[in-house]
Amino acid sequence: MSDDFLPVELGHYGVSPWEVEVIYGLLRERFKIMQNEITEQDPNFVSVIEIIIPLAFNEEFFKWFEYHRWDKIKYIFKEMKRRRGRKNSLKIGIGFAGAPKIEFILDVEEKDTFDNALEKLDFVIELLSYHLNFENIEDVYKVIYKFDIGTRKWKMHTLFANNKRFLLVNNTWKMII
Repeated sequence: MSDDFLPVELGHYGVSPWEVEVIYGLLRERFKIMQNEITEQDPNFVSVIEIIIPLAFNEEFFKWFEYHRWDKIKYIFKEMKRRRGRKNSLKIGIGFAGAPKIEFILDVEEKDTFDNALEKLDFVIELLSYHLNFENIEDVYKVIYKFDIGTRKWKMHTLFANNKRFLLVNNTWKMII
């Protein structure tokens, strides 16, 4: 492996060594892995995986990373969810660098909805320029997407701009103190 590989952060807890090794193997083909066990655990979940990718979330990333490798990562996440059963057993966070930073948090209970969300994640690219066209908010530096169960779509949930946090409530951005 070359020292020129970009570093990707892989954090986890409640994940089997086999699962970590498979994810690690898929990522190390393109990145230098900075692996750590998450110490601040979410009591609502048995397992958590966090991946921070040092590239922008765009079509070029998926071409470079290769779609078949991305599909394998999605498959392992689906298999992890299947093995853990229902309820809040698995939470996945995937973050991308760029302007703004984009983060996806997948924490739905039902396996079918979880699988559907994973399949739709890479299609957010098609609407990203529309989503990031903010009329009243300037200097947005981070956007967090969550999967909306009712509409079965990825929706912006939280954004950070001008050192403030905003939540999307009834299709309106509300500043949170």
